[in-house]
Amino acid sequence: MTRSPQALFTPFSIKGLTLPNRIVMAPMTRSFSPGGVPGEGVAAYYRRRAEGGVGLIITEGTYPPHPAAGFDPKVPHLYGEAALKGWRNVVDQVHAAGGYIFSQIWHVGLQVSSGPPPLEGQHPVGPSGEFAMTQDDIDAAIHAYAQAARSAQDVGFDGVELHGAHGYLIDQFFWEKTNQRTDAYGGDLVARTRFATEAIREVRRRVGAEYPVALRISQWKVGDFAAKLAKSPAELEQFLRPLVDAGVDVFHCSSRRFWEPEFEGSNLNLAGWTKKLTGKPTITVGSITLGADLMTSFGSADSIPVTGIDELLDRLERGEFDLVAVGRALIANPEWAAKVKTGALETLRPFDRGILASLY
Repeated sequence: MTRSPQALFTPFSIKGLTLPNRIVMAPMTRSFSPGGVPGEGVAAYYRRRAEGGVGLIITEGTYPPHPAAGFDPKVPHLYGEAALKGWRNVVDQVHAAGGYIFSQIWHVGLQVSSGPPPLEGQHPVGPSGEFAMTQDDIDAAIHAYAQAARSAQDVGFDGVELHGAHGYLIDQFFWEKTNQRTDAYGGDLVARTRFATEAIREVRRRVGAEYPVALRISQWKVGDFAAKLAKSPAELEQFLRPLVDAGVDVFHCSSRRFWEPEFEGSNLNLAGWTKKLTGKPTITVGSITLGADLMTSFGSADSIPVTGIDELLDRLERGEFDLVAVGRALIANPEWAAKVKTGALETLRPFDRGILASLY
């Protein structure tokens, strides 16, 4: 690597929080928290990334206090005395290493493929279908998001992110194929944002005006890589405006490959368009320094080769987006940021799915 990576290593402020650089650890489910309680291993895992130079860590998805939030017994909770004590330790260790950390709040809704099936008497919930949510169910889920956000604030997290992407609960309300409701939570693209906007407003009410609140969005879904919530910039603007008005500070825009244009006629990716249309800070993500996307790498036994970052730097320097989230490459390389800073990309370890068997 001969080009200066300095664009990745300039500070960036989100409300009153000033990050030391533009590098974000992407949220990645690891399922190493038995009983929903993150232990010392989880704390050490996140601390290593902070020590390696990551400016902002976004945790793996955490379940809010809702009975159908998720069914994997090893996914961490964001409620209960033991889990919150564990998260306080995680936060303290990341802060001691000079990093900042957000908690991602994750309700899987009808998408239970990410963990074991529900036990007898349990069932998923979603906007439509056999387990369509009633108004009471919706109110309870909104309260759960807000309670989890307040708990995150209380244990010292620097902000929160709501998972509104990839076909999970919030995204199920966004998407016309999973939201067939005929009440106020269904209908056109703007109407389908209502569940999210009510959750965001309640989170904002509980954490206050100055606490950073991010929202992760995507066009693609786990079950449909070609899905599009918005088929044009005009539709994307219609979709984003209610979310901005509800109180989102940062949009985390998930693409499978960050370099792919979101719409014809422009090279801007989803993060680029979102920033252009809203003026809000955006995070890009998608196969950073890797030669294959997330689902390909998880389905292959082969190592995923390391790639360069020149195009990433070009886009960042042009201001297309503000922050860069790194996922699998950071699982393989806790010191990813430090190696990129010194130009040592050739020393990065390739990613292979065998790495997921341990928490390092």
